[in-house]
Amino acid sequence: MIDELERLVDDIGALHNKLIVLIGPPRCGKTRLLGNLAANRHMLPMNIGGTLATLLATLPQRQRQVQAMTLLRELADKYAVADLLLIDNIELLFDRSLKLDPLGLLKQQAHRIRVVAVWPGELREGRLTYGEMEHPEHQDYSTEGLVPFEIQ
Repeated sequence: MIDELERLVDDIGALHNKLIVLIGPPRCGKTRLLGNLAANRHMLPMNIGGTLATLLATLPQRQRQVQAMTLLRELADKYAVADLLLIDNIELLFDRSLKLDPLGLLKQQAHRIRVVAVWPGELREGRLTYGEMEHPEHQDYSTEGLVPFEIQ
C-alpha cells in the first residue's frame, strides 16, 4: 500500500489541486501509513490536533477564530518539505467555535503544494463525511478537487 501511495504522491504534482485524502474506518492504519510515508520522505507529519491546539490555547477565545487560519498557514510552511505537506489529526478544524471550512483549508494548501491528509470521517456514496448527521460538527463534502485514497 505504501508503494501505491508513494507513486500517487509523485504523480499528483502535475494536477491543479494536489490533495490526497487518506480514508478508512477507525484503526485501519491511516496514521501508520502517513507515518511510513513521512519516514520514507524524511519528514514529520503536522499534527493539527496537538500543534494548532497548543497555539490556540494561548489566545483568548474571541481571537482563536481570527488567528486559526494564519497559524495553520505558518505551521504548513514549517512542516512542508520539498513541496509536500503531511497532515494528521485534523478534528480540531471541525470545532464549531472556530468557524472554519476544514476541507476548504486543505484544498487551499493543495493549490500551492502537494498535501496528504488523514480524513477522520468516511467516504459514503462518493462524498466525504465527518460526524453523524445529527452531530453539531457534521460536515458533508464532494470529492471534487481531491484524490481519495481508501484504506480497508
